[in-house]
Amino acid sequence: IVLASAINIYTMNFFDFKLLWDWIFAFSGGIGAGIVTAGIVPLIEITFGYTTDISLLELANLDKPILRRLMLEAPGTYHHSVLVGTLVEAAASEIGANPLLAKVCGYYHDIGKIKKPLYFVENQVNGKNIHDKLAPSMSSLILTAHIKTGVEIAKENRLGRTIIDTIIQHHGTSLITYFYEKAKQIRGEGSVDISDFRYPGPIPQTREAGLVMLADVVEAASRTLENPTPSRIQGLVQELINKIFSDGQLDNCELTLKDLHKIAKSFNKILNGIHHHRIEYPEKLTLVNGKAKDGNSGKQQSKQMQDGFGSNKAKGTGHLKRLGLS
Repeated sequence: IVLASAINIYTMNFFDFKLLWDWIFAFSGGIGAGIVTAGIVPLIEITFGYTTDISLLELANLDKPILRRLMLEAPGTYHHSVLVGTLVEAAASEIGANPLLAKVCGYYHDIGKIKKPLYFVENQVNGKNIHDKLAPSMSSLILTAHIKTGVEIAKENRLGRTIIDTIIQHHGTSLITYFYEKAKQIRGEGSVDISDFRYPGPIPQTREAGLVMLADVVEAASRTLENPTPSRIQGLVQELINKIFSDGQLDNCELTLKDLHKIAKSFNKILNGIHHHRIEYPEKLTLVNGKAKDGNSGKQQSKQMQDGFGSNKAKGTGHLKRLGLS
């Protein structure tokens, strides 16, 4: 509209009907261009395997059917994935990567666990571990299979090539240490092929995939800390990042040492917020010089509380019985 007005002013057509028509056509053309673009974008994504920010914003919605299915069928994995998304989004912002892409990749990186959720420790209940009855080699096959399953689910839900690549790469060629060591104890070190206990790879090829790998390991390991103080969290994060870096898993994803330092700092901040200590609220009132803080005697305050409780005791007991708590 501005351009049409400028042209008419330049040609001295101030009060011509042509100016009105130019405005109408300019306005209609703008709306039409937006509609055509919105219609073409999905075709471009399908044809060239490119995921636009518009699609990423849609996929970031936690109400997407596949994420709701993950929440219902593998709640532990769902919670882990949301936290991974939070970790990588913050870290991506620090190093200049794509925060939205990193977050979405974090949400979907473990969707392959939907098929056999109870074989993964975060979904196991009552302390029962199915792997205790399986051979280490079988456990390794089951764990690595969630990559292939995740790719199949991602293709069915048209998540895009970038997210599929991250699902494939987020474990790289890392070693499943627990079952490898267990196999060595059972069969002897010389009779165990280490390649049988490594993920198929490839290693991460983008910074976002590298972030997901780091956050995946760090978030899972942070749950094992008995007393997650800031110093222990910092030590754990540094140790795990160094281990992954030394194993060569980050060689192809263009993460520099400076980036790793920023990532560790970002992870520490988020994890300290997640695992912060809460105040233990006392059940009894604290007395100061034999009196409650409001100036009344502790005895009177206690009697009032007892009287109030006594008047509602029968009613409260009835509620508890209905809830099965008494």
